[in-house]
Amino acid sequence: MQPPIASSLRSKPVRSGLLLAGMLCAPLAMGADLYSIKVENDAFSSTDEDGHYTNGLELTRITQPNAEHWSRTLADWLPGWSASDVDAVGYHFIHQIYTPKDIGRERLIEDDRPYAGLLLGGLSLFDDQQHESWREVTDLHLQIGWVGPAAGGKLIQKAAHKVTGSEDPEGWSNQLDNEPIINLGVSKSWWWLSHFGGLEWEYGPSASMNVGNLYDYLGAGGALRFGSGLEKSFGIPAVAPAQGGRQGFIPDAGFGWYGFFGTEGRFMAHNLLLDGNTFESSHEVDRREWVGDLTAGVVFSWDRFQIALTNVWRTREFESQDEADQFGSITLSTWL
Repeated sequence: MQPPIASSLRSKPVRSGLLLAGMLCAPLAMGADLYSIKVENDAFSSTDEDGHYTNGLELTRITQPNAEHWSRTLADWLPGWSASDVDAVGYHFIHQIYTPKDIGRERLIEDDRPYAGLLLGGLSLFDDQQHESWREVTDLHLQIGWVGPAAGGKLIQKAAHKVTGSEDPEGWSNQLDNEPIINLGVSKSWWWLSHFGGLEWEYGPSASMNVGNLYDYLGAGGALRFGSGLEKSFGIPAVAPAQGGRQGFIPDAGFGWYGFFGTEGRFMAHNLLLDGNTFESSHEVDRREWVGDLTAGVVFSWDRFQIALTNVWRTREFESQDEADQFGSITLSTWL
């Protein structure tokens, strides 16, 4: 092409993606880092329909900062945080695609959710405090990015469907317009560990909050992990808009596994992906204020690798939605 790569770099979606992906290449802290790739898709569930939250990709790098790391200086400036609180720092690159159920219709489907592509870069601070018989986990998440044509949702979905021979999505001319995104989220969870029936059990409640022009919500829930070698791993996977915590494992600690169940209820004061663009008129639907998730899955860890399989059942998110959604995710992680 003029070489093909040089030509493609001129497109907004590609430039935006490279800019956000660059966050994953921030200066490394000393020692190994945990790298993960998570793929979310409605095809991983038992449903055979495309639509709603149809696909997501998240690349994550988690590092344990040394004493001089910039994140400790940042933490000293944050209310409720201090330099010594930062146990880990996460960098995220996220791409998500949302569509109505009937992607074969070109005209606007007024009673189904808007088409939207979402591209985000994220930064997370993690604090895990161990007490005598329980532990307290605090996560802080900042996400900055873009919704709209510049996020490349149309290009990516059409290319993927062409490769797989799936139905061509025809309604992307009705997608949300370009809009910058900034969102701040915080979550806390409390975990207790016990032993029963030859297994280890870890359980506890959680609370979360998100503010920004993408989501505004308050959430509360709880989770249960059960298996072998729970002390070698931590956290459970989450699917947007729920905030993912510090999911990971200790490398070279042998084989471990656990199953998990999680619930979260959210009061959704704002969801741009349903409410439409903030600064101009766009397609929108009547958002439901109360939304709940039920999550279940299994995680296996060995040597320096981990695989997590997750399924999510989500209640209706807008008034004209016919039924609840179901989708799954696969997360592959390794220490490098």
